Amino acid sequence: MSLAGKTLFITGASRGIGLAIGLRAAREGANVVIAAKTAEPHPKLPGTIYSAAEEIEAAGGKALPLLVDVRDEEAVKGAIAKAVDTFGGLDIVVNNASAINLAPTSIMDMKRFDLMHQINTRGTFMVSKYAIPHLEKAQNPHILMMSPPLDMKEKWFAPHLAYSLAKYGMSLCVLGLAGELRPKGIAVNALWPRTTIATSAVKNLLGGDQIVQASRIPEILADAAAMIFAKPAREFTGQFIIDDTFMAGEGVTDFARYRVDPNGPLMPDFFVPEDSQAPAGAV
Repeated sequence: MSLAGKTLFITGASRGIGLAIGLRAAREGANVVIAAKTAEPHPKLPGTIYSAAEEIEAAGGKALPLLVDVRDEEAVKGAIAKAVDTFGGLDIVVNNASAINLAPTSIMDMKRFDLMHQINTRGTFMVSKYAIPHLEKAQNPHILMMSPPLDMKEKWFAPHLAYSLAKYGMSLCVLGLAGELRPKGIAVNALWPRTTIATSAVKNLLGGDQIVQASRIPEILADAAAMIFAKPAREFTGQFIIDDTFMAGEGVTDFARYRVDPNGPLMPDFFVPEDSQAPAGAV
């Protein structure tokens, strides 16, 4: 199933994983709404909603850059309305916008705690909420959260409780919305990488160039997302997907092309369950 003519609303799409998903869809002729809060160039982070729009158009899609803070209810409602007014409908929502801070509880600033929950959990809930009436009218509607499997283990919470709570909140939205929206034929799934992904956030927050070299590129998640969107929404929902395992099941055998360093070891990401085995040739 092609994404040609489909309209995707992607939060945090000015760079990184969100932009990669947008570009992948654009190459099939999709309409991509870039809902993000970077309008002016950032000294440490590449890309704005406008530079992302230029890349989307160059890739063959139609772009709508919208300045959106997912914490702002009126901004979210207005952006979704603008997307529907511009492209005539809404087919896919990608809740990608996320904030991360790995501080332990004893030193976590409550403003940062609130920020993560407002963006990750509340933002995901709110964008999904206001998209539902439009997705109900789509032919094969999908909501995709960039969030982890609900592997409720102490080791995922003890080192960075505030972040884990906020990130798992996104996945709880998947669990609840999948059941709530199943009768409406709207698929709701989660996608998570087995390894760290080479983004600016990983470089700036998790360990610099060394971690980047041990990562995969965002295109692995973009390709996995496109495969998810091709699934029949009424049949494929409530799934917590690890990128390479899912892709292997779809017939992908070449994972080497997604590595930053073709020869070095890969860094496992947070939240990947111990019983999730990488497919042959993926590590």
